[in-house]
Amino acid sequence: MFNKSFKIGNRMVGEDQPCMIVAEISGNHNGDYNRAVEIIHAAHEAGADAIKLQTYTADTITIDCDKPWFMTPGDGLWAGRTLHNLYEEAYTPWEWHEGLMNEARNLGMEAFSSPFDPTSVDYLENLNVPAYKIASFEINDIPLIRKIAALHKPIIFATGIAYEEDIKLALDTCRQEGNNDVILLKCVSAYPTPYNLVNLRMIPTLAKEYDCLVGLSDHTPGSVIPTGSVPFGVKMIEKHLTLDRSAGGVDDAFSMEPSEFAEMVKNVRIMEEALGDSEYKLTDKQVKERSLSRSLFIVKDVKAGEELTPDNVRSIRPGIGMHTKHYEEVLGRKAKTDLEKGTPLSWDIIE
Repeated sequence: MFNKSFKIGNRMVGEDQPCMIVAEISGNHNGDYNRAVEIIHAAHEAGADAIKLQTYTADTITIDCDKPWFMTPGDGLWAGRTLHNLYEEAYTPWEWHEGLMNEARNLGMEAFSSPFDPTSVDYLENLNVPAYKIASFEINDIPLIRKIAALHKPIIFATGIAYEEDIKLALDTCRQEGNNDVILLKCVSAYPTPYNLVNLRMIPTLAKEYDCLVGLSDHTPGSVIPTGSVPFGVKMIEKHLTLDRSAGGVDDAFSMEPSEFAEMVKNVRIMEEALGDSEYKLTDKQVKERSLSRSLFIVKDVKAGEELTPDNVRSIRPGIGMHTKHYEEVLGRKAKTDLEKGTPLSWDIIE
Protein backbone atom coordinates (compact mmCIF):
# COMPACT_ATOMS: atom_id res chain seq x y z
CA MET A 1 0.00 0.00 0.00
CA PHE A 2 1.37 3.39 -1.01
CA ASN A 3 1.02 6.53 1.09
CA LYS A 4 -2.10 8.58 0.42
CA SER A 5 -0.64 11.80 1.76
CA PHE A 6 2.92 13.14 1.70
CA LYS A 7 4.91 16.30 1.10
CA ILE A 8 6.54 17.54 -2.06
CA GLY A 9 8.78 20.22 -0.67
CA ASN A 10 6.58 22.32 1.60
CA ARG A 11 3.29 21.28 -0.01
CA MET A 12 1.11 18.40 1.05
CA VAL A 13 -0.22 16.18 -1.70
CA GLY A 14 -2.97 13.75 -0.86
CA GLU A 15 -6.57 12.67 -0.54
CA ASP A 16 -7.69 15.64 1.56
CA GLN A 17 -5.57 18.21 -0.26
CA PRO A 18 -6.23 20.47 -3.24
CA CYS A 19 -4.85 19.25 -6.52
CA MET A 20 -1.20 20.19 -7.05
CA ILE A 21 -0.93 22.02 -10.37
CA VAL A 22 2.42 21.74 -12.13
CA ALA A 23 3.62 23.91 -15.02
CA GLU A 24 5.88 21.91 -17.31
CA ILE A 25 8.52 24.24 -18.78
CA SER A 26 10.11 21.57 -21.04
CA GLY A 27 11.85 23.14 -24.05
CA ASN A 28 9.52 26.13 -24.24
CA HIS A 29 12.35 28.45 -23.23
CA ASN A 30 13.55 28.02 -26.83
CA GLY A 31 17.16 28.29 -25.72
CA ASP A 32 16.70 31.62 -23.92
CA TYR A 33 17.29 31.69 -20.13
CA ASN A 34 15.34 34.91 -19.70
CA ARG A 35 12.40 33.37 -21.51
CA ALA A 36 12.49 30.45 -19.07
CA VAL A 37 12.39 32.94 -16.18
CA GLU A 38 9.42 34.69 -17.80
CA ILE A 39 7.57 31.37 -18.07
CA ILE A 40 8.19 30.69 -14.38
CA HIS A 41 6.78 34.10 -13.43
CA ALA A 42 3.80 33.47 -15.72
CA ALA A 43 3.24 30.13 -13.97
CA HIS A 44 3.22 31.85 -10.60
CA GLU A 45 0.81 34.55 -11.74
CA ALA A 46 -1.47 31.89 -13.23
CA GLY A 47 -1.66 30.04 -9.90
CA ALA A 48 0.66 27.06 -10.47
CA ASP A 49 1.89 25.26 -7.35
CA ALA A 50 5.09 24.01 -8.96
CA ILE A 51 7.24 24.11 -12.07
CA LYS A 52 8.97 21.15 -13.66
CA LEU A 53 12.08 21.00 -15.80
CA GLN A 54 13.64 18.19 -17.83
CA THR A 55 17.22 17.23 -17.08
CA TYR A 56 19.15 15.63 -19.93
CA THR A 57 21.48 16.39 -22.77
CA ALA A 58 21.23 14.92 -26.23
CA ASP A 59 24.12 12.60 -25.35
CA THR A 60 22.66 11.39 -22.03
CA ILE A 61 19.27 10.51 -23.51
CA THR A 62 20.40 8.98 -26.85
CA ILE A 63 23.35 8.88 -29.26
CA ASP A 64 24.10 10.83 -32.42
CA CYS A 65 23.06 8.31 -35.06
CA ASP A 66 20.89 8.50 -38.17
CA LYS A 67 19.93 4.85 -38.44
CA PRO A 68 16.17 4.48 -39.05
CA TRP A 69 15.39 3.54 -35.45
CA PHE A 70 16.97 6.79 -34.24
CA MET A 71 14.56 8.86 -36.34
CA THR A 72 11.38 10.34 -34.85
CA PRO A 73 8.48 8.23 -36.10
CA GLY A 74 5.13 9.11 -37.65
CA ASP A 75 3.92 12.45 -38.94
CA GLY A 76 3.76 14.43 -35.70
CA LEU A 77 5.38 17.68 -34.66
CA TRP A 78 8.91 16.25 -34.67
CA ALA A 79 8.74 13.81 -37.59
CA GLY A 80 11.77 13.35 -39.82
CA ARG A 81 14.44 14.34 -37.28
CA THR A 82 17.01 12.28 -35.46
CA LEU A 83 16.39 11.93 -31.75
CA HIS A 84 19.79 13.50 -31.06
CA ASN A 85 18.98 16.53 -33.18
CA LEU A 86 15.59 16.99 -31.50
CA TYR A 87 17.00 16.75 -27.98
CA GLU A 88 19.85 19.12 -28.83
CA GLU A 89 17.20 21.75 -29.54
CA ALA A 90 14.85 20.90 -26.68
CA TYR A 91 17.18 20.40 -23.72
CA THR A 92 17.46 22.81 -20.81
CA PRO A 93 21.12 23.63 -20.09
CA TRP A 94 22.06 22.13 -16.76
CA GLU A 95 23.76 25.31 -15.65
CA TRP A 96 20.34 26.99 -15.79
CA HIS A 97 18.67 24.60 -13.36
CA GLU A 98 19.75 26.09 -10.05
CA GLY A 99 18.82 29.64 -11.06
CA LEU A 100 15.44 28.59 -12.48
CA MET A 101 14.58 26.48 -9.45
CA ASN A 102 15.56 29.26 -7.08
CA GLU A 103 13.44 31.66 -9.12
CA ALA A 104 10.43 29.38 -8.63
CA ARG A 105 11.10 28.82 -4.93
CA ASN A 106 11.46 32.55 -4.31
CA LEU A 107 7.97 32.94 -5.78
CA GLY A 108 6.62 30.29 -3.37
CA MET A 109 6.41 27.42 -5.86
CA GLU A 110 8.02 24.01 -5.71
CA ALA A 111 10.51 23.04 -8.41
CA PHE A 112 11.54 19.58 -9.53
CA SER A 113 12.53 17.79 -12.72
CA SER A 114 12.45 14.69 -14.88
CA PRO A 115 15.89 13.06 -14.99
CA PHE A 116 16.73 10.78 -17.88
CA ASP A 117 19.90 9.04 -16.76
CA PRO A 118 21.89 8.45 -13.54
CA THR A 119 24.13 11.50 -14.03
CA SER A 120 21.11 13.79 -14.17
CA VAL A 121 19.85 12.28 -10.90
CA ASP A 122 23.20 13.00 -9.26
CA TYR A 123 23.09 16.55 -10.57
CA LEU A 124 19.55 17.13 -9.31
CA GLU A 125 20.42 15.72 -5.90
CA ASN A 126 23.04 18.44 -5.59
CA LEU A 127 20.20 20.93 -6.11
CA ASN A 128 18.11 19.22 -3.39
CA VAL A 129 15.01 18.72 -5.53
CA PRO A 130 11.96 17.63 -3.48
CA ALA A 131 10.63 15.03 -5.95
CA TYR A 132 11.32 13.29 -9.24
CA LYS A 133 9.14 12.78 -12.29
CA ILE A 134 9.66 9.70 -14.47
CA ALA A 135 8.59 10.28 -18.07
CA SER A 136 6.49 7.49 -19.52
CA PHE A 137 9.24 6.58 -22.03
CA GLU A 138 11.53 5.92 -19.04
CA ILE A 139 9.04 3.88 -16.99
CA ASN A 140 10.82 0.70 -18.13
CA ASP A 141 14.26 1.99 -17.08
CA ILE A 142 14.43 -0.03 -13.87
CA PRO A 143 18.03 0.88 -12.91
CA LEU A 144 17.09 4.58 -13.15
CA ILE A 145 13.91 4.06 -11.13
CA ARG A 146 15.76 2.04 -8.48
CA LYS A 147 18.38 4.75 -8.08
CA ILE A 148 15.69 7.41 -7.61
CA ALA A 149 13.51 5.28 -5.36
CA ALA A 150 16.44 4.70 -3.02
CA LEU A 151 16.58 8.44 -2.38
CA HIS A 152 13.20 8.16 -0.59
CA LYS A 153 11.74 11.21 -2.27
CA PRO A 154 8.30 11.26 -3.96
CA ILE A 155 8.26 9.76 -7.44
CA ILE A 156 5.72 10.80 -10.07
CA PHE A 157 5.24 8.35 -12.94
CA ALA A 158 3.69 9.25 -16.28
CA THR A 159 1.93 6.21 -17.72
CA GLY A 160 1.57 7.32 -21.34
CA ILE A 161 3.16 4.37 -23.16
CA ALA A 162 3.27 1.99 -20.20
CA TYR A 163 1.82 -1.49 -20.32
CA GLU A 164 0.34 -2.70 -17.04
CA GLU A 165 3.41 -4.85 -16.44
CA ASP A 166 5.59 -1.72 -16.82
CA ILE A 167 3.63 0.06 -14.12
CA LYS A 168 3.67 -2.94 -11.82
CA LEU A 169 7.42 -3.47 -12.20
CA ALA A 170 8.16 0.22 -11.60
CA LEU A 171 6.02 0.28 -8.45
CA ASP A 172 7.46 -3.02 -7.21
CA THR A 173 10.90 -1.45 -7.59
CA CYS A 174 9.82 1.49 -5.44
CA ARG A 175 8.48 -0.88 -2.77
CA GLN A 176 11.70 -2.87 -2.77
CA GLU A 177 13.59 0.33 -2.00
CA GLY A 178 11.13 1.26 0.76
CA ASN A 179 9.70 4.22 -1.16
CA ASN A 180 5.92 4.48 -0.77
CA ASP A 181 5.46 8.08 -1.90
CA VAL A 182 4.21 7.54 -5.44
CA ILE A 183 1.82 9.27 -7.86
CA LEU A 184 0.66 7.74 -11.15
CA LEU A 185 -0.28 10.25 -13.83
CA LYS A 186 -2.81 9.25 -16.47
CA CYS A 187 -1.18 10.36 -19.68
CA VAL A 188 -1.53 9.95 -23.43
CA SER A 189 1.71 10.29 -25.37
CA ALA A 190 0.23 12.21 -28.29
CA TYR A 191 1.11 15.85 -28.89
CA PRO A 192 -1.50 17.30 -28.93
CA THR A 193 -3.82 14.58 -27.61
CA PRO A 194 -7.21 14.13 -29.34
CA TYR A 195 -10.05 14.24 -26.81
CA ASN A 196 -11.35 10.82 -27.79
CA LEU A 197 -8.09 9.19 -26.65
CA VAL A 198 -8.02 10.67 -23.15
CA ASN A 199 -10.06 8.00 -21.32
CA LEU A 200 -10.56 9.76 -17.98
CA ARG A 201 -12.43 6.72 -16.65
CA MET A 202 -9.07 4.99 -16.35
CA ILE A 203 -8.02 7.34 -13.52
CA PRO A 204 -10.00 5.65 -10.72
CA THR A 205 -8.98 2.28 -12.18
CA LEU A 206 -5.32 3.22 -11.71
CA ALA A 207 -6.00 4.37 -8.15
CA LYS A 208 -7.80 1.15 -7.26
CA GLU A 209 -5.50 -1.25 -9.09
CA TYR A 210 -2.26 0.17 -7.71
CA ASP A 211 -3.56 1.65 -4.43
CA CYS A 212 -1.78 4.97 -4.82
CA LEU A 213 -2.40 8.64 -5.55
CA VAL A 214 -3.28 9.49 -9.15
CA GLY A 215 -3.05 12.55 -11.33
CA LEU A 216 -3.13 13.73 -14.94
CA SER A 217 -0.39 14.72 -17.34
CA ASP A 218 -2.40 16.34 -20.09
CA HIS A 219 -1.56 17.33 -23.66
CA THR A 220 -5.07 18.16 -24.94
CA PRO A 221 -5.97 21.70 -26.04
CA GLY A 222 -7.59 23.87 -23.37
CA SER A 223 -8.68 23.20 -19.81
CA VAL A 224 -11.76 21.00 -20.27
CA ILE A 225 -9.90 17.75 -19.65
CA PRO A 226 -7.91 18.90 -16.58
CA THR A 227 -11.06 20.35 -15.03
CA GLY A 228 -13.03 17.22 -15.87
CA SER A 229 -10.37 15.03 -14.27
CA VAL A 230 -10.98 16.48 -10.80
CA PRO A 231 -14.14 14.43 -10.04
CA PHE A 232 -12.16 11.29 -10.92
CA GLY A 233 -9.83 11.91 -7.99
CA VAL A 234 -6.67 13.44 -9.45
CA LYS A 235 -4.29 15.01 -6.94
CA MET A 236 -1.81 16.40 -9.46
CA ILE A 237 -2.33 18.05 -12.85
CA GLU A 238 0.59 18.75 -15.17
CA LYS A 239 0.32 20.95 -18.25
CA HIS A 240 2.94 22.47 -20.55
CA LEU A 241 3.18 26.25 -20.33
CA THR A 242 4.57 28.66 -22.91
CA LEU A 243 4.50 32.40 -23.40
CA ASP A 244 3.36 32.13 -27.02
CA ARG A 245 2.05 28.99 -28.71
CA SER A 246 3.13 30.31 -32.12
CA ALA A 247 6.77 30.87 -31.07
CA GLY A 248 7.96 27.79 -32.96
CA GLY A 249 9.61 25.88 -30.12
CA VAL A 250 9.55 22.10 -29.94
CA ASP A 251 6.63 21.97 -27.46
CA ASP A 252 5.01 25.36 -28.03
CA ALA A 253 2.28 24.12 -30.36
CA PHE A 254 0.53 21.95 -27.73
CA SER A 255 1.28 24.11 -24.69
CA MET A 256 -0.97 26.50 -22.79
CA GLU A 257 -0.46 30.25 -22.89
CA PRO A 258 -0.52 32.07 -19.53
CA SER A 259 -4.13 33.27 -19.74
CA GLU A 260 -5.28 29.74 -20.57
CA PHE A 261 -3.25 28.27 -17.72
CA ALA A 262 -4.80 30.79 -15.31
CA GLU A 263 -8.27 29.87 -16.56
CA MET A 264 -7.48 26.19 -16.01
CA VAL A 265 -6.33 26.81 -12.43
CA LYS A 266 -9.50 28.82 -11.77
CA ASN A 267 -11.72 26.09 -13.20
CA VAL A 268 -9.95 23.33 -11.29
CA ARG A 269 -10.37 25.21 -8.02
CA ILE A 270 -14.05 25.83 -8.77
CA MET A 271 -14.55 22.13 -9.53
CA GLU A 272 -12.81 21.13 -6.30
CA GLU A 273 -15.06 23.47 -4.33
CA ALA A 274 -18.16 22.20 -6.12
CA LEU A 275 -17.45 18.52 -5.43
CA GLY A 276 -18.41 18.72 -1.75
CA ASP A 277 -18.96 15.29 -0.22
CA SER A 278 -21.04 12.24 -1.01
CA GLU A 279 -23.44 12.49 1.95
CA TYR A 280 -26.93 13.67 1.06
CA LYS A 281 -27.70 16.69 3.23
CA LEU A 282 -28.95 20.23 2.78
CA THR A 283 -26.77 23.26 3.28
CA ASP A 284 -27.84 25.88 5.84
CA LYS A 285 -28.96 28.06 2.93
CA GLN A 286 -31.05 25.27 1.47
CA VAL A 287 -32.68 24.65 4.86
CA LYS A 288 -33.67 28.31 5.05
CA GLU A 289 -34.99 28.22 1.48
CA ARG A 290 -37.37 25.39 2.39
CA SER A 291 -39.67 28.13 3.73
CA LEU A 292 -40.38 28.92 0.08
CA SER A 293 -41.52 25.37 -0.67
CA ARG A 294 -45.15 24.15 -0.96
CA SER A 295 -47.70 23.77 1.84
CA LEU A 296 -51.49 23.91 2.39
CA PHE A 297 -53.18 27.31 2.59
CA ILE A 298 -56.66 28.78 2.80
CA VAL A 299 -57.03 30.46 -0.58
CA LYS A 300 -60.55 31.86 -0.14
CA ASP A 301 -62.23 33.28 2.96
CA VAL A 302 -63.92 30.50 4.95
CA LYS A 303 -66.62 30.97 7.57
CA ALA A 304 -66.66 29.06 10.88
CA GLY A 305 -68.24 25.65 10.28
CA GLU A 306 -67.72 25.85 6.52
CA GLU A 307 -66.34 22.76 4.82
CA LEU A 308 -62.83 22.71 3.35
CA THR A 309 -62.85 21.98 -0.38
CA PRO A 310 -60.46 22.09 -3.34
CA ASP A 311 -61.93 25.52 -3.99
CA ASN A 312 -60.72 27.04 -0.72
CA VAL A 313 -57.67 24.90 0.12
CA ARG A 314 -54.64 24.52 -2.15
CA SER A 315 -51.02 23.52 -2.17
CA ILE A 316 -49.11 26.73 -2.84
CA ARG A 317 -45.91 28.53 -1.95
CA PRO A 318 -44.60 29.39 0.68
CA GLY A 319 -43.95 26.36 2.86
CA ILE A 320 -45.07 27.51 6.32
CA GLY A 321 -48.44 25.73 6.33
CA MET A 322 -49.43 22.10 6.78
CA HIS A 323 -47.55 19.50 4.74
CA THR A 324 -49.17 18.76 1.37
CA LYS A 325 -49.36 15.05 2.21
CA HIS A 326 -52.42 15.90 4.39
CA TYR A 327 -54.37 17.45 1.50
CA GLU A 328 -56.84 14.57 0.98
CA GLU A 329 -57.16 14.18 4.75
CA VAL A 330 -58.31 17.78 5.40
CA LEU A 331 -60.86 17.98 2.59
CA GLY A 332 -64.37 17.69 4.03
CA ARG A 333 -63.33 18.93 7.47
CA LYS A 334 -64.72 22.19 8.83
CA ALA A 335 -63.20 25.44 9.96
CA LYS A 336 -63.32 26.08 13.72
CA THR A 337 -63.34 29.87 13.17
CA ASP A 338 -63.52 32.32 10.34
CA LEU A 339 -60.37 31.88 8.22
CA GLU A 340 -59.06 34.58 5.91
CA LYS A 341 -57.54 33.97 2.51
CA GLY A 342 -53.78 33.47 2.93
CA THR A 343 -54.02 31.64 6.28
CA PRO A 344 -51.57 28.72 6.53
CA LEU A 345 -53.51 25.59 7.31
CA SER A 346 -52.88 23.77 10.61
CA TRP A 347 -54.69 21.08 12.62
CA ASP A 348 -55.67 23.49 15.41
CA ILE A 349 -57.92 25.63 13.14
CA ILE A 350 -59.99 22.79 11.68
CA GLU A 351 -62.21 20.09 13.12
